[in-house]
Amino acid sequence: MSVTPAIPAEIDAAFARLSAAARSRLIEIRRLIYEVASTTPAIGPLTETLKWGEPAYLTTASKSGTTIRLGVAKSAPDDCALFFNCKTSLVQQFREQFTGHFLFEGNRALIISAQSDLPVTELSFCIHAALTYHKPVKPAVYE
Repeated sequence: MSVTPAIPAEIDAAFARLSAAARSRLIEIRRLIYEVASTTPAIGPLTETLKWGEPAYLTTASKSGTTIRLGVAKSAPDDCALFFNCKTSLVQQFREQFTGHFLFEGNRALIISAQSDLPVTELSFCIHAALTYHKPVKPAVYE
């Protein structure tokens, strides 16, 4: 049984506004967000909603993490972005740990190529860090 729920209509409509490559990659990242959340009970169920017209994932029940929003960054319109609250230290942490795996936009976005292989291990770590930002727990091993 999959841990990823069906895509709600309003989220699907937001994905539909993107290029085919970006849509496909962001749906793949959505699936990874749910998979990472399912490996850490402290994260609890995710709330999927729209923020600024883009799919966003929140830990409303547990309040363990900060919002992850999926979209396309202005600085890299042909690639995909995971946006984080700019007041967190997440993007700086990711920049220090994963230079060469991702590009970054300021202190708010991690940029991922829509065309190349998805760096699943590194991205899983980043997703886990965001979903446990307020209540850090040791991440599962991502391989």
